Amino acid sequence: MFKRIVNDIDSVFARDPAARSRLEVVLCYPGVHAIVIYRLSNWLWRNDLKFLGRFLSTLGRFITGIEIHPGATIGHRFFIDHGMGVVIGETATIGDDVTIYHDVTLGGTSLTKGIRHPQVGNNVIIGAGAQLLGPIKVGNFARIGSNAVVVKDVDADTTVVGIPARSLAEKVPPVAKDHQFAAYGTPQDDEVDPLVTMMHKMENDVANLRMRVTELEAENAELAGSAKRWETK
Repeated sequence: MFKRIVNDIDSVFARDPAARSRLEVVLCYPGVHAIVIYRLSNWLWRNDLKFLGRFLSTLGRFITGIEIHPGATIGHRFFIDHGMGVVIGETATIGDDVTIYHDVTLGGTSLTKGIRHPQVGNNVIIGAGAQLLGPIKVGNFARIGSNAVVVKDVDADTTVVGIPARSLAEKVPPVAKDHQFAAYGTPQDDEVDPLVTMMHKMENDVANLRMRVTELEAENAELAGSAKRWETK
């Protein structure tokens, strides 16, 4: 457990250029405080000390403004940036090298027992304000744009944006392959909302149809003129 905590602390430097030293990270990063408290409360939970685990996680919520249920499963090098308002439910699963920003919810939509919360893969980035609801699956290297509402599975290497969340037309290159980090899960290149792409396509189609109508009208006028000339003969 101690090694995991150290890895969580060290992972901050790869994803936050504002981090200057381990001492600063340990003392001034509420996301790190939250994950340390989670590691301890999760150990208590798994060792059948569930009341103590839940009580410790409640103290963590009071201190950090971040609510992580001790029953959640979280992998290595987890980073919560800024952190205030993050909620992670009991049956949520989060893989390795995942980044979450403030106001993110991994929530359940069912009152039944069993898996009720999102299952998040490795190297996923979840932007601020995103809401992932229900037992959905989020593939490795996926990016969830800020304020997206995700209620369906997200494929690996895919960026989703909007309400409800929609995937961009093109899959993004995996973070681990191009060594780029997309802050807030937001694309920094020419990727746009798929609805915007569709609207542009429709505008182009309408323009092409207008051109074709103009051409047909000209051809029709020419044929009509030829017919009149033929009648006069």
